[in-house]
Amino acid sequence: MDLLPGEDACAWLRAQQLERPAAEFKTVLAERLPKRFAQRLCEHWLANKPLRQYREAELRDIAVQLADWPLIASGTEGYRTAEVTLGGVDTDEISSTTIQSKRVPGLYFIGEVLDVTGWLGGYNFQWAWASAAACARALESGH
Repeated sequence: MDLLPGEDACAWLRAQQLERPAAEFKTVLAERLPKRFAQRLCEHWLANKPLRQYREAELRDIAVQLADWPLIASGTEGYRTAEVTLGGVDTDEISSTTIQSKRVPGLYFIGEVLDVTGWLGGYNFQWAWASAAACARALESGH
């Protein structure tokens, strides 16, 4: 996951180092990320020290980490507590027959990535399969 989307993390870190050499890294990072999140990153994974103390190579390494932070699921609570999801791509933005985006030709959305809510009991599975089938038919026919 890119923790600083749309930002060249390396250039941003270099600029911060030049502009605010005495500022601690966690303080600067907390201006772009939620404060507690920035603090935890610095407590557990990223060194926290005044920006002037970072070497160029360290800033590059940190920038790489911020741009490509790994997310690893640690588990689930299992089927017993599974619930329906809500939210996603607005169904008004897709074709109901092809499941293709009305805004971006060739872009298709299926299943729970769409804002379709089903009750517990297999309705979400049914929607996932039905939307995938509609998308596959559209792709086969060249839509």
